[in-house]
Amino acid sequence: MKALSSKVSKSLVPGAVLVCADNSGALEFRMIHIIGKGGKHGRMASAGVGDVISASVRKGTATYLKKPVRVVVIRQRDEIRRPNNVRLMFEDNAGIMINDDNLPVGTEVKGAMAREVAERFVKVAGIASRIV
Repeated sequence: MKALSSKVSKSLVPGAVLVCADNSGALEFRMIHIIGKGGKHGRMASAGVGDVISASVRKGTATYLKKPVRVVVIRQRDEIRRPNNVRLMFEDNAGIMINDDNLPVGTEVKGAMAREVAERFVKVAGIASRIV
């Protein structure tokens, strides 16, 4: 996985609620754990923008309801520090569903997406409406 160019604070812990920002059929996710990362011994692992997490669908269509899915975090409320001294924060925590090949399940993204996600996931950035 490609490294990020910004300092992303990891503010999403297991149990966090994320809004689904694509048109896949899910409406709300609850984070289960982070895929590919572990925390320090005795500490919960946390996720930020650009991380792939495992989440359960809490609201949405019956095909995805109460089933674990892979999600990429595209927005977070906590600030992101970029190298040019810009601090960026969004008004909600949001993610989009991806499959095992890191391709998006939906066909469009509602709302803005952080540039850090576009650097790491090119196919996800292709369906984004705005990249900030």
